[in-house]
Amino acid sequence: MPRKPRILIVEDDEIARKNLEHILSRGDYHIDSVGSGVEALRLLDKKAYDLVLTDLRMEKIDGMEVLSRVKERQPDTEVIMITGYATVNSAIEAMKRGAFHYIPKPYKIEEVRALVGQALEKKRLKDEIRELRQDLKAKGGIPFFVGKNRKIQELIQTVLRIAPADCNVLIFGETGTGKELIARALHHASPRSERRFVAFNCGAFTEELLANELFGHEKDAFTGATSLKRGLFEVANGGTVFLDEIGDMPPSMQVKLLRVIQEKAVLRLGGTEPIPVDVRIVAATNKDLKKLVEEGRFRSDLYYRLNVVSLHIPPLSERKDDIPLLVRHFMKKYAEHQGKMIKGVSDEMMEILMNYPFPGNVRELENIIERAVTLATGDTLQAKDLPEDLRMVHFKAIRTSSRGLPTLEETEREYIRWVLSQTGGNKTRAAEILGIDRVSLWRKIKKYHLEG
Repeated sequence: MPRKPRILIVEDDEIARKNLEHILSRGDYHIDSVGSGVEALRLLDKKAYDLVLTDLRMEKIDGMEVLSRVKERQPDTEVIMITGYATVNSAIEAMKRGAFHYIPKPYKIEEVRALVGQALEKKRLKDEIRELRQDLKAKGGIPFFVGKNRKIQELIQTVLRIAPADCNVLIFGETGTGKELIARALHHASPRSERRFVAFNCGAFTEELLANELFGHEKDAFTGATSLKRGLFEVANGGTVFLDEIGDMPPSMQVKLLRVIQEKAVLRLGGTEPIPVDVRIVAATNKDLKKLVEEGRFRSDLYYRLNVVSLHIPPLSERKDDIPLLVRHFMKKYAEHQGKMIKGVSDEMMEILMNYPFPGNVRELENIIERAVTLATGDTLQAKDLPEDLRMVHFKAIRTSSRGLPTLEETEREYIRWVLSQTGGNKTRAAEILGIDRVSLWRKIKKYHLEG
C-alpha cells in the first residue's frame, strides 16, 4: 500500500492548531503538530515530512525561518504559510524562499484542504521523478517496462543511450506492445524529465480538431472560440510531445508539423505571431512508414525529421519468455489494487498463456490478468479464471505428435483436462459432459496422470 503523506503543523495558538488538525483529519495523513518554531526544527531533524503548514508570526523562530530551514534540510518538502498579518511583501518573500502557497486568515476550510492536496501531489511527483532516476542509474533499466528477453534488454539499453541526446525518435511496434511506455521512459531518463510529457493520438481526431489540439487557437478565431486556447506544443514547452499513430496524420497536418520542427515555433489558429516552442518529439506507429513514403501517403522530409533514431518493440509472440514475468507483474498490480491475497498462477493457466499467440500483445495480457484477478476466488489464479475463448483456443491448439497431427490419446487427454477445468474438478459433472460413468473417468484420470 502507498505510504501515508506526513504533515507537520507549526502554530503557536493552540485553538488555531487544533482547528488545522481537525480540518486535515478527514485526509489519510500522518499529522504531527507543535506550538513553536523551535519544536518544529527539532522534529525536522528526526523525521522527513511531505508538507509543513506554518504560522508566520511566532516567538524566537518565526515562519520565515521555519521555511528557510525546511528548504535547507528537506528541499523537496512543500511549505504553506498561514498568517493573520498578510501583506504583499511578506507573501512575495515567502514565495521567493520556496513556499508552495501563502494563506491569509481567516481562511476557508475547503481552500486549505484543496491547497494541501495540491502541495502533496506536487511532492508526490517530485518523489516519483527522483525514484525513477535512481532506478535508472541503479538498475540500468526502465522500471516501468517489464522484461528480461534479450531483445527487450537491448531496447532498454538503446533507450538509456539516446535519452540524453535530445533527438527526435520514431518508435515502431504493433498495437499493445508498449510504445507509450518507451516514450515515457525516454522522457524520464532525459534532461527534460521535470517538464511536461504530453501524449496525443493522431488517429483519434478530425483534421480540424487535430490542428486545434496541437497548435491551439486565439480568442474569436472561429464561432465558439470564447477564450484563448494553448495547444499541446505550447503546454509541453521544454518537455516531450508523444505523437502516437503518426502514420494516420493527414497530409496537410504533416506539412504543419514539419514547419514546427524546422522553425521551432507554432502558429495558433487565428494568430499572426509565431510562438517559440522547445519540445522533443517522440512519434510512434504500427504501420510501415517507409512504404507509406514510397506510396506518397507520408512526406519523406517529415519521415527523416522524425526518424533521427528508430526503435523497434518486438511483439509478445517474439518474447514469450517474458510472459511469466509479465503475468506475475500484472497479478501483483491488480491484486494490490483490489485488496486480494493472490500468491501465484496454476501450471495449467500458465501453459494456456504460454501457448496463446497474443495478437493484442502486452495490453491484451494485462487485460486478461486483470479479469482473472477479479474473478479469482482463491489465492491462486486458475485456468477457469481465463476467458472461455482463450481456453477454447488452447484446446484446439493442443500439442501435436511428431507426425504433425494429435494422436487420439493426446486429443482425449487434453479434452478431459479441459472439461475438468471447466467443472472446477467436479468429476460427477465432468463424467456427465463426457458421456461416461465416474469409474471410467477415474480410470482415464489415472491413465493420463491428471490427478490434482
